[in-house]
Amino acid sequence: MPFLIFLLAAAVFSQGTSEFMLAGLLPDIASDLGIAIPQAGLLTSAFAVGMVVGAPLMAAVSRSWPPRLALSSFLFAFIAMHVVGALTESFSILLATRIIAAFTNAGFLAVTLSTVSALVPADRTARALAVILGGTTLALIAGVPAGATVGALYDWRAALWGVAIISVPALIAVVLGTPARAASNAANAVSLMTELRVLRRRVLLAPLALCALVNAATFCAFTYLAPLVTDIANLQAGFVPVVLGVFGIGSFMGVWMAGRFGDRHGSRILIVGGAGLLLGWVALAGLSTIPVALVLLVLAQGALSFAVGSTLIAASIRAAAAAPNMSGSFATASLNVGATAGPVLGGFSYSSAAGATGPVLVSAGLILVAAIGYIVLCMAKAKI
Repeated sequence: MPFLIFLLAAAVFSQGTSEFMLAGLLPDIASDLGIAIPQAGLLTSAFAVGMVVGAPLMAAVSRSWPPRLALSSFLFAFIAMHVVGALTESFSILLATRIIAAFTNAGFLAVTLSTVSALVPADRTARALAVILGGTTLALIAGVPAGATVGALYDWRAALWGVAIISVPALIAVVLGTPARAASNAANAVSLMTELRVLRRRVLLAPLALCALVNAATFCAFTYLAPLVTDIANLQAGFVPVVLGVFGIGSFMGVWMAGRFGDRHGSRILIVGGAGLLLGWVALAGLSTIPVALVLLVLAQGALSFAVGSTLIAASIRAAAAAPNMSGSFATASLNVGATAGPVLGGFSYSSAAGATGPVLVSAGLILVAAIGYIVLCMAKAKI
């Protein structure tokens, strides 16, 4: 596997850290800038929306650029926005930096997914994409806790500085290691409208929709794991980072499984993993009062969520072969639609009588919808 893929994964790690870590720093930001916590929460929602909108938009803007120019430009702008954000005293400017950073992050990930799929044979797509998505899971395991620790020891600005600093080596690696020209001249010959018309195909829309549902279920439950630990399992708040870390370890295992077996056994992963996810979310809602069961189920659900999600991403990239420049943006937008919708749905259910178990039940419902959709597709002989 080309070493460049591992370099790109390192850059995805730094960007994933930035995407997720700010949620734990909102109280400090609100206090420092003299704003309410809900207003500070706009920083996370704006980033999520920016990822959804930015993926196709930035991919369209940069579709004729060489990979080196596109990736280095996006990563440089990403670093610059963190520097400006760390220096500003204005919430409006900070919010603007988060939106721009989200756009550049989405553009980087979209181009990365398209570039990686062009670097490896079709029967190695899942394995290569698993390395890239492994950067995101490592951000959950190590990057986010490290950012929260830096924020607690110093302040939220130090956390932004940290992301900027760890992104610099990745930028240097991208400049030195990324091809100066596109992998194929045929990619430049495809018009934007031709690539967008690929979205009409059910063989592409199916894995994108299923991926959005699975990711929504993942982040619906993940966002509200903390109250599940403290309110339902009655564990001390100090156990929350441990449980979140267990979920991160599980997610890394899932990405590894998808990379190892996804190219040859993708359908089995979707069927077995999907059934496991549905049963697992239901079991977590019912057994979360038992700490040992809670930890084991969180580990399993992290693994299954990312195994199924990564397999669906690989399927969408293969299905969008006729859109070589935009395929990565389709996958990126799908992931972030789910990551945006899931916590919102979880918030509604958390405020209901179901309390902390509500988001987990919503996750089960989302997987049920995905399972029904997959069964319908199989009956229609639309293989994923």
